[in-house]
Amino acid sequence: MGVAHGSMLLIYALVAIAALILLITRFKVYPFLVLIIVSLLLGLAVGMPMDQIVKSFETGNGNTLGHIAIVVGLGTMLGKMMAESGGAERVATTLIRWFGEKNIHWAMMVVAIIVGLPVFFEVGFVLLIPIAFNVAKRTGKSLLLIGLPMVAGLSVVHGLIPPHPAALLAVQAYHADIGKTIAYGLIVGVPTAIIAGPLFALFIHRYIKLPESNPLADQFVSKADPKPDSELPGFGVTLFTILLPVILMLIGSWADLVFAPKTLPNNLLHFIGTSDVALLIAVLVSFWTFGAQRGFTREQIQKFCGDCLAPIAGITLIVGAGGGFGRVLMDSGVSKQIVELAQNEHLSPLLLGWLVAALIRLATGSATVAMTTACGIVAPIASASAMTVKPELLVLATGSGSLIFSHVNDGGFWLIKEYFGMSVVQTFKTWSLLETIISLLGLGLTFALAAAV
Repeated sequence: MGVAHGSMLLIYALVAIAALILLITRFKVYPFLVLIIVSLLLGLAVGMPMDQIVKSFETGNGNTLGHIAIVVGLGTMLGKMMAESGGAERVATTLIRWFGEKNIHWAMMVVAIIVGLPVFFEVGFVLLIPIAFNVAKRTGKSLLLIGLPMVAGLSVVHGLIPPHPAALLAVQAYHADIGKTIAYGLIVGVPTAIIAGPLFALFIHRYIKLPESNPLADQFVSKADPKPDSELPGFGVTLFTILLPVILMLIGSWADLVFAPKTLPNNLLHFIGTSDVALLIAVLVSFWTFGAQRGFTREQIQKFCGDCLAPIAGITLIVGAGGGFGRVLMDSGVSKQIVELAQNEHLSPLLLGWLVAALIRLATGSATVAMTTACGIVAPIASASAMTVKPELLVLATGSGSLIFSHVNDGGFWLIKEYFGMSVVQTFKTWSLLETIISLLGLGLTFALAAAV
């Protein structure tokens, strides 16, 4: 059997994605199984060597889980401690008091932008989802109205605003000025987050009804009546514990400014600034602030940690399998084919950056992979191009492209589907559409900014 080339590769990839969606939505096959089966069949169809197909899937699965499994595990423990101690309730009531019930969706977006800055999307999501569940319960509003502004805020900082790790990679690749990138990123990102978050949520939540019971929400929302204020942890302590991983990651990213590279203090700051270590430290601190100080025994804390991990096992497997599928698409040459298509069209560097990132995102599912791969391809083309364009704007255009239409090969898609308790079709209508709004608006505003500066 021959190896598929050119446009045939793209056709096979489209058929695979269509088969995935059909099997999960129509025939209700468990996503984890479907992702494995379709990945293997795609590898066979395009003529990858048989011994490579399984290896490719395992590599993608392992690479995704290597980061995500630890992050989701630790983040869930921190969320569980926050929920059991009443910390999530404290944040929810304080936000409701400050912003008013009417404007709570704005509050969720603001919090997500702040918390999301130094952390990967998944980390920010698992840190904030307990607060979203609690706010939704407190106000009696749809989880979509509370949760979509939150994921919009997280997504915008992921793609557009350093010191977020994905945006930082693009800053380095294009040799952009980090200060200017942050400033431009905020000019483009804030209006984008407002439209794709609170405004879109106000519109869409009327049309999509979530199921009454959500087993994951039950993990993070206490069944009992709200505790009296005196029994809740203080807002300051709660905020400090939630933001601790964020603070540690920021300190890690500033290590080179404070100490000379390769010295012990510099290495130490980088070490505690990695998302795994920062989250681990925060979890250990939460055992004190949310645990011991609230009168929980060691046995109770142990039990919370064990209990909260069971519901995330299925999600973690599905997220990993999504990574495996993305890797098969890459190794089969689909991603490379997409890039060649874009290069032959001689587009403006901004549009090229957006398009290459968008196509890689659609093929692999990962915004971070899309951003890093696109920067590597577009940077040399942009520097050789006759059209001069500010490198900071290239970062924003590429970042916007990397966020387009999240679908079945993206771990984030499954994370949001499972936590919100939605069907695949509902996830397309909410999350995938929200991501596309961010991507297109981001590109439009970047072009507008390019004309102004």
